[in-house]
Amino acid sequence: MIARAASKRHAVPLRRPLQIRPSSPVSLTAGRPISTGPASWFRSSPRVSTLFGVLMAVGVASTAYGVYQFYTTFTMWPPEVRGDLRAGIKAKHQGDLDLSARYLQRAWDTAQTLPLSAFSSEPHLKLSGIAVVFAEALEATNRPQEAYDVYKTALMQLRAAKGLSGRERMRAVAIAHKLGEMAEIYQQGPEETEQWLTFAVEEALRVVKDEAGGVKEKVVSVGEPEGEVGAMLSELDLPWWVRKIDIAAPLEALGRFYAQEGKNDYAVTLYLQAIGMLMQPAPNQKDASVEDRCRGAQLMNNLSDIMVRGPPPTNLHFAESWARQAQGVIEKTRTLPAAQKEAESMELCEQTLAAVLYNLGALLEMGGKHEQAKQSFQESLDQAKKIGMRAGAMEARSALRRLERAAKSTSPASAGPSSDSKAA
Repeated sequence: MIARAASKRHAVPLRRPLQIRPSSPVSLTAGRPISTGPASWFRSSPRVSTLFGVLMAVGVASTAYGVYQFYTTFTMWPPEVRGDLRAGIKAKHQGDLDLSARYLQRAWDTAQTLPLSAFSSEPHLKLSGIAVVFAEALEATNRPQEAYDVYKTALMQLRAAKGLSGRERMRAVAIAHKLGEMAEIYQQGPEETEQWLTFAVEEALRVVKDEAGGVKEKVVSVGEPEGEVGAMLSELDLPWWVRKIDIAAPLEALGRFYAQEGKNDYAVTLYLQAIGMLMQPAPNQKDASVEDRCRGAQLMNNLSDIMVRGPPPTNLHFAESWARQAQGVIEKTRTLPAAQKEAESMELCEQTLAAVLYNLGALLEMGGKHEQAKQSFQESLDQAKKIGMRAGAMEARSALRRLERAAKSTSPASAGPSSDSKAA
């Protein structure tokens, strides 16, 4: 069973925060503060998962064909559920989450009794949309077990249905991704987490292959370290209703899961595929979008963390290479004309840069390059202060103090008076 939190003020975030402790259940409001260890960002896996979680989360409600577009015109809904849907959404917007959950519960229960023909075109997209909004309301009122069950029911209905449209199949991908995240957060066990995330990735690849037909190789199952998750995803011709992030987010989630389980080969394969997809420019474009480049830089930084777990000394070399590549991507993104128009995406880039510079400093320190490490930590501190990232600034200051103490302890002056001075 999923543990219920004591507080009812906030819904669980779509992605896990920075450090989940496996020894105790995670509450809805549990955060993961950055630890104060000497190289905490470096040891975190992945180090910018909080930033990635907030801004890369696809989950259920933020897909390109997301739920809320269906509520712009309530007349598209069967009369039997229309009133409760309208009242539930209105209550949510007014902040009355308990009332919202009650209305949406009734809408969901009623929808289950209606024939699919009542929902006209793409009925499973609309039916699962009610489930999604209802489950979100349950999470918001601190009822994660019930939310988990609703998501699970919706996914089982989608998987059992025949003749689904591409968008309905991608809804199944999004819900499976959400279930995988919840299974991880609420510690339902690695087998259950892997089950949901594996389905999300494999189904997403099948959908794109079936809809676009733009792959050059056979799409195979994930979990094969040598089989690159099928085709190189950057070569896929995505349908107009699928964004890169709809595919990249489940890839990242499953890659992160495998990294935590020590299956680094699998994790690297998934991260490389996600990075390749995000960094691939759209047709007739010179560069990928600002948003995709910033997300790609985050994944490069996370991949650096996985690389450092390999055999020395090549582990440090590859890890540093990916960290520098992430830095280079961000610095180039700053120069793109679109960067000035996409403040939110650039905010993500700037936050990631602070983490990248810190992580690069940690890698340099591990390699004994203390002066270069000091410079990188200082740059991280300056960047964190510039964007108001207090936790990052605190970590960078701590690293600089650590290097300063180490330098003093090894300096000639700290070794006591020389023999010449004693003779004098």
